[in-house]
Amino acid sequence: MGVKAMLPSYELGFYALVVTCAVLYSGSGIFEASRDSMNRKAFRDGIKPGWHYFGRKMDVADFEWVMWFTSFRNIIIFALSGHVLFGKICSMTVPQHRAVMYMIYGVLAVLGSMGLVYLMIILSHCLVLYSVALAKQKWLCYVAGLCCLASFKVEPFGSWQSGFVTGAFDLQDVLFYGGCTFTIMRCMSFALESSEKEEGIYSIFDLLKYNFYLPFFFFGPVMTFDQFHAQVSTRELRRKDDEMKNIRVNALLHVGAIVAVDIFFHFFYILTLPSDLKFVNRLSDWSLAGLAYSNLVYDWVKAAVMFGVINTIARLDHLDPPQPPKCITMLYIFAETHFDRGINDWLCKYVYDHIGENHDNILKELVASIATFAITTLWLGPCEVVYIWSLFNCFGLNFELWVQKFFQLGPFAKVEAKLSGAMSRRIRAAFGAVNFWAIVLYNILALNSMEFALLVTKRLLVMGFPVSTLSIWFITYCGVQLIKERERILAIEEEEKGDKAKVE
Repeated sequence: MGVKAMLPSYELGFYALVVTCAVLYSGSGIFEASRDSMNRKAFRDGIKPGWHYFGRKMDVADFEWVMWFTSFRNIIIFALSGHVLFGKICSMTVPQHRAVMYMIYGVLAVLGSMGLVYLMIILSHCLVLYSVALAKQKWLCYVAGLCCLASFKVEPFGSWQSGFVTGAFDLQDVLFYGGCTFTIMRCMSFALESSEKEEGIYSIFDLLKYNFYLPFFFFGPVMTFDQFHAQVSTRELRRKDDEMKNIRVNALLHVGAIVAVDIFFHFFYILTLPSDLKFVNRLSDWSLAGLAYSNLVYDWVKAAVMFGVINTIARLDHLDPPQPPKCITMLYIFAETHFDRGINDWLCKYVYDHIGENHDNILKELVASIATFAITTLWLGPCEVVYIWSLFNCFGLNFELWVQKFFQLGPFAKVEAKLSGAMSRRIRAAFGAVNFWAIVLYNILALNSMEFALLVTKRLLVMGFPVSTLSIWFITYCGVQLIKERERILAIEEEEKGDKAKVE
């Protein structure tokens, strides 16, 4: 109830004004803190010389972002540009064999960048999981796949395998573990899809074509085998209307996002500030809340840029890859919280939806979410912070269902039935605002540190109560109402498209 309920335009305008003013006020506090802390000794490692003519230094605390645009920049441009040119030639000359050509290029690129031993390690895991797939037993596929994944994520097995790769360069560990772990997820998808194949089994070459598609190899996203196989097997390569235009627009947006982040890092040190808890503790509650939220937004932007660039190349190859993650600004429920849509799709298909079915049964939902986060914990690498992050997010996911079931009970359902759609929407938004901050607080555990998460929680819920707590809750409520308005418009548009399709 209340999904398509409208609110008065003046009310929505008020919500937008409140959110805008709050963001500007919080941002000004972070800007002043960044300016004042530019030359602090404690921030020496995280802030490096930047735009001297503006008198600004740059936040370089994020290893991944710095890596992409310094040591890895030339490799990305060279390897992916070569793939695009090679893929274009193959699509024009031998479209029926383009998957084989992609595989050859991917194998050569992996061999050239990481060496023969690394390639042999990858091939050995592929061969093991292909052999397991021959048995066509799902449970065996899960056991073998998770054991292979653990061999890279649990010590001393991970170090033992990486020790075989000779040589040393800045990106060796990143490429080693990235390529290996994504390979295991792809091999598990292949094995599980093969076990469901009614007749026969897919060939080893189907697995190699799937795994060594270079844009996905080192950093994902994971595209399930059934989707990849169906798309690369298409011989008639046709573009949708305005598809190339959309690809160009998306490419320009990603370039714009990169430039925007670079500018942002010269004026807002959102990644370095949380490293000094004494300094951060002197910030106002508003600035602290904005700092925590900004870290989540930035992590989404980083994921959107990385997967966006890769997806643009995949679309040039006539593939339809997993979409970038949904912006954290548009989230207030745990079920949609993810920064990697490919891994999320994989987990939903093979674990979460498989066990939880329609996600209406409390017990099945609990088992499904526990299994999902157990695999996610292994994927991220078992450690104390990951355990706590998984526990909290698993609880949040289940708590949503518990609250939903509780308010579907007779007395509450009757009360809501008597309310107008707009009032029901307002009540739900109030609960959504609480959920929104639960998502923020649970996820900064993994993005920053447990100490920073505890500091933010203490300041906003204990020391800041009631003024800061209720003020931030109300501002978040306004933001959730704006999100709901966007969802309402999208729902109406989807309904109109469905009606139009039926008429046609």
